[in-house]
Amino acid sequence: MTVQDVDPATVDRLRDGFHGVIHTPRDADYERQREIFNAMIESRPAAIAACDDIDDIRRALDFARKQDLEVAVRGGGHSVSGAGLVDGGLVIDMRRFNRVTVEPQTRLATVGGGARWGEFDGAARPYKLATTGGRVSTTGVAGLTLGGGSGWLERKWGLACDSLVSADLVTASGARVTADAERNPELFWALHGGGGNFGIATSLTFRLHELPEFSMALLLWPAERGRVVAGEYRDFVAGAPDEISGGLIYLTGPPEDFVPPELVDTLCCAVVVTFMGNESELRELIRPLLGLRPAGQLITDIDYADMQSLLDDPPGYRNYWSAEYMAELPDEVLDRFCARAYDMPMPSPAQHALLPWGGAVSADGVGAAMSDRAVPWVVHPLGLWSDAATDERAIRWVRDLREDMRPWTTGAVYLNFIGDEGHDRVVAGYGDDNYRRLARVKATYDPDNVFNRWHDILPAAEPERSTATPSPSGA
Repeated sequence: MTVQDVDPATVDRLRDGFHGVIHTPRDADYERQREIFNAMIESRPAAIAACDDIDDIRRALDFARKQDLEVAVRGGGHSVSGAGLVDGGLVIDMRRFNRVTVEPQTRLATVGGGARWGEFDGAARPYKLATTGGRVSTTGVAGLTLGGGSGWLERKWGLACDSLVSADLVTASGARVTADAERNPELFWALHGGGGNFGIATSLTFRLHELPEFSMALLLWPAERGRVVAGEYRDFVAGAPDEISGGLIYLTGPPEDFVPPELVDTLCCAVVVTFMGNESELRELIRPLLGLRPAGQLITDIDYADMQSLLDDPPGYRNYWSAEYMAELPDEVLDRFCARAYDMPMPSPAQHALLPWGGAVSADGVGAAMSDRAVPWVVHPLGLWSDAATDERAIRWVRDLREDMRPWTTGAVYLNFIGDEGHDRVVAGYGDDNYRRLARVKATYDPDNVFNRWHDILPAAEPERSTATPSPSGA
């Protein structure tokens, strides 16, 4: 269905009794409201329902189902596949659900389903508390967490979903459901990686952790030094404590004070190291990397919330990403990984990343609806570019890198790191057994597959055996 297929008068009926704002193609701010961070996504919804409260959400869902409109749910708008938009359908915009409440005594934070990590981290900052979030401040809390939640703090505290205490959802039928370890536990399990397949998250509660100190290092070398740096970095991570995270990234040299002028706008190899401690301790830990004499370096104490925004994705770029789990990193993998960096679009914000997992990511992964969390490494090419004429080249670079890595990959993938790569990749992200279990949960809470925009889990023929329990606030 397209925008032209939807009668404007029909959409206008949704405004009656709606507390938020309805944006349609006839409204002056429609184009701005439909923007998401990936400029490749050109979907034009029939309407965008910016919801003020749960009644708005239920009303919008009911309207969409009665009008046979596809539904998309927008939180942070950071899904690379554009899951927060739908062509000719109804977008349920959750951005007004952005309240964050921090309880320092109990070390709990409750956030609205439309909050972004910048808002979350800013609210926790005064108390020196944090939990694993993403690597940028603009990502939505709900989308990142329900898809797993990879970030700087994961090797110490696990993925974001590992600190999830409870979640409140509105299901496709309009029922309000709370999921935690005791109430609707099968749904709670599914929310540890199953994404937005089961309902609209209106509120999430997290465990917080003490983070009194934080520091980071950004080390930069010319690209031709990259292979030597990659080998040293692999060995460094093998002996690093769980408080260390970061990644090895090929990128365009940024115009920053610590970057030599001759490296600006050229291909560089960078190592990012984050540390849950102070700068002096960090300098001691990274001595092997400093021994490689980086051409540019920034090593400093930094507030964690500030680190979260340091590498924010620039808006308005075209994006194509992918990822692979790596079972090991032999020299041949590093040879191929480093060689492929020369094919990335330049100069651009694209990143050619190798990320370490391990630590609590592996140890805490037993109860999550994800496959192969024990892998030590993730290869993650992020294509970002501005000119549509570069689309074919950028996409080919991402796909060629995946193909080069294939002999050493596990076959599984972290789904938040990829766009739409087909149903088989969705199953691979969960593993066969987890996928079948998720499909039964899906059949219980969304049997008609209303929520299908993010790595769709198809409902099983038979739902899960346990009965869903609505929250006391009613269905």
